[in-house]
Amino acid sequence: MALTGLEIYKLLPKKNCGKCGPPTCLAFAMQLAANKGSLDQCPDVTEEAKAALGAASAPPIRKVAIGEGDRQLVVGDETVLFRHDKTFFHETGIAIQVPDTASVDEIRSRVEALNKLEFERVGMMLRPNLVAVNNLSRDPEKFAAAVKVAAETSKMPLMIMTTDVAAMDKAVAAAAARKPLMCGANAENLDGMVEIAKKHGLPMVLSAKGLDDLAALSDKVTAAGHKEIILDPGCREVGGCLEDLTNMRRMAIRKKFRPLGFPTVAFIEEDDPVQAAADASVYIAKYASIIVFKSIETWQLLPLITLRQNIYTDPQKPIQVEAKVYEIGEVKPNSPVFITTNFSLTYFTVVGDIEVSKTPAYLLVVETDGTSVLTAWAAGKFTADKIAEHMQKFDVAGKVNHKKIILPGYVAVLSGKLSDLSGWEILVGPRESAGIPSFLKARWTA
Repeated sequence: MALTGLEIYKLLPKKNCGKCGPPTCLAFAMQLAANKGSLDQCPDVTEEAKAALGAASAPPIRKVAIGEGDRQLVVGDETVLFRHDKTFFHETGIAIQVPDTASVDEIRSRVEALNKLEFERVGMMLRPNLVAVNNLSRDPEKFAAAVKVAAETSKMPLMIMTTDVAAMDKAVAAAAARKPLMCGANAENLDGMVEIAKKHGLPMVLSAKGLDDLAALSDKVTAAGHKEIILDPGCREVGGCLEDLTNMRRMAIRKKFRPLGFPTVAFIEEDDPVQAAADASVYIAKYASIIVFKSIETWQLLPLITLRQNIYTDPQKPIQVEAKVYEIGEVKPNSPVFITTNFSLTYFTVVGDIEVSKTPAYLLVVETDGTSVLTAWAAGKFTADKIAEHMQKFDVAGKVNHKKIILPGYVAVLSGKLSDLSGWEILVGPRESAGIPSFLKARWTA
């Protein structure tokens, strides 16, 4: 059972030094009890206290890593039910199945197509996360050969799907170096699957019908010394699966029920592509750690990974770009200079509209803690003094042969002071960046 704040407080050094962040040890204890802090924040905690408090300070949902390298998928390690309480940490992984009944050339071609399935949005690359090789042939040799081809071709980690222990053993041997996710363990084959997972140090999916049976399986596997677990509640209908995923999350976070405190997986069985995308959007919101598709089209994937990005972006920390001078197009000394903030969405919107104008330009991005133009101005983060400071810091004058700079129209009030501070002519640009092309045609001369 999880410890209360007062029980945790009794084991802390009670120095009230504030080194952990909160001003008192009691406040820190309350944070630990609410899963909003980590015990390693306290530099003076004793080894005895660490042993006693380890379970209380550990995340209620275990972190599990799949694969290696820059495409490694990390799931779990979540601490809240709702992202506005704190944030969600590890976005839902999207797995796409490749059947082992396909030919070697078909498998390689499909995996290569999945490698290329990626999009850039607000400076971030959005893509699927796993190639799931499914043992539809029921032939261990054919399955192992398919996994080997996928392992050689895929840039993404692998998910190996079979309930046959012998087939799993052969397939894992063909791809163990890629640290794949084993999927197919259940009450009937548990011992054999656990043995393979422990031998190679691999994460595994446990499947059961109903949360009671799933918790019993989880307890059995952890008692055997393997904790790299992902849970499948067994339901394949969206309403029942949503109920199970929500109950598992609540039990893990609110009740500190460790047998269900692991990442989760949901399977999309719907054949209609529109309904399949709708079902997946439900699971991304609540609370699948991985979603497995039979197949997916580009038009299905793009809205899903955009939704995923929005949900898993920290609401207390906007996406930002680096504050500096950017070159948009093939700039020249007589190119115009625009000003904006370092809020990622604002930056990419302005860049897109400058590109539409077909006029190469410099863009001075000012550090505003990732807030938009009006928000930053209202908060005192986008001021004439700060803009002038950035102009000097990034040597805007050394990049052009004129002294004109274009200010966002919404903050025209800054133009007078900015002109006095910088000695430049301040042009008040359009309020919305969509007006940049027409503004340049009508107003810009170096």
